[in-house]
Amino acid sequence: MQQPHSTPNWANKTIWTGDNLYIMRGMNSASVDLIYLDPPFNSNANYAAPIGSQAAGAAFKDIWTLTDIDVEWINLIEQKYPKLYQVLLAAMTKSDKSYLVYMATRLLEMKRILKPTGSIYLHCDPTMSHYLKAIMDAIFGHKNFRNELSWRRSNPKSHGNKNFPNCRDIILRFARSDDCTYNQVFGEHDPEYLRKAYKYYEPNGRRYRLLPLLNPNSARPNLTYEFLGVTRVWRWTRERMEQAHKDGIVVQLKPGAVPQYKKYLDESKGRTITNDWDDIDQVAGNESLDYPTQKPLALLKRIIMASSEKDGIVFDPFCGCATTCVAADDLGRNWIGIDISKKAAELVVERMEQRQGLYRDIVHRKDIPERTDIGRIRKYNSPANRKHLYGEQGGYCAGCSEHFQQQHLEVDHIISRKKGGTDHLENLQLLCSHCNRIKGDRGMAYLQTKLQLAA
Repeated sequence: MQQPHSTPNWANKTIWTGDNLYIMRGMNSASVDLIYLDPPFNSNANYAAPIGSQAAGAAFKDIWTLTDIDVEWINLIEQKYPKLYQVLLAAMTKSDKSYLVYMATRLLEMKRILKPTGSIYLHCDPTMSHYLKAIMDAIFGHKNFRNELSWRRSNPKSHGNKNFPNCRDIILRFARSDDCTYNQVFGEHDPEYLRKAYKYYEPNGRRYRLLPLLNPNSARPNLTYEFLGVTRVWRWTRERMEQAHKDGIVVQLKPGAVPQYKKYLDESKGRTITNDWDDIDQVAGNESLDYPTQKPLALLKRIIMASSEKDGIVFDPFCGCATTCVAADDLGRNWIGIDISKKAAELVVERMEQRQGLYRDIVHRKDIPERTDIGRIRKYNSPANRKHLYGEQGGYCAGCSEHFQQQHLEVDHIISRKKGGTDHLENLQLLCSHCNRIKGDRGMAYLQTKLQLAA
């Protein structure tokens, strides 16, 4: 059963500065229509905007090491999401595993806050795209995978002599459910294609091309008949064919030729956009802020038009120089963004002022929103939490696995508050007093090691 939509617990045009994991945990479930994220690519590099540029001061780290916090997240994922845990085990290096843990914990929250009609677009490159596809399969479900989009940038990343230069990024598109919003988008026709295909003109100047009327299915006796001296299996019924001929839509260029029908250029919606996006150049000219990894407005506008409606809510949890926010605003969508750098909030204000000449009521926050769709989160050691956890664990200590009566077990944070853990039930467990004293605010790996040494 799909969860209903929730009322957002934030104002439109809000930019948060902070860790997006903790901020997303405070966002109401099923409250966002579209998520676009352009996270770090695990490129083993640091990025910073040049001094003196509009984006000066913006920087982020894309170097990953496996820490004790990551180990605890892995333990938590193993308990709660076994399919996702199997993907993490496939990581080839500790750096890869750390990166995937970082992404997995955030993608789990993104799934929760997406509406059933929502979609998510994850922008990456071949460095980790194969792992991220598997991570998203485990979280959103393989059946909800929609597209692997290839965006061809204007210039390759490398001119090395041992590999083909890479000139494309990958965008993974997943839906929250089969009811996802999707609006087909079209591009402009290539002039050379128009010259060759739409080469006919009506006396009034209306331009058209001729297309075949033959049916690819030969086993259609009801559509097999003679028309204008030609017997074929046709696409249309005789009645429709005769009416179209009377209306001047069906023509025969010469006696004995197979009739064709006219398709007018002014009735074409444009060039069909496939999953190969080779028509959007990378940022240049006045649009460039010299921000590391800045993406073009045209790219974001295509995504937003395809997977959201007017007044829908667009969310970018790694909003950087706020291109997603600007594109959403241009298209009449509501939007919110998060970035670890305070520069993102400054840039969105500057860009709105430059484009529209006014401040536009942008809200800048650093706090964590309080969810309104579940009531207040209970105090971690509340009787209700104790009762729930006791039933979930069957009365056994999560450390030593000994059985105890409920009053002899204590509520513990799997990941301590000091390391980013919260009071949500998924981060709570019951330990006996002995195990709880050993563990303290350290991770479960520490507790298990101590128990094994004492055995």
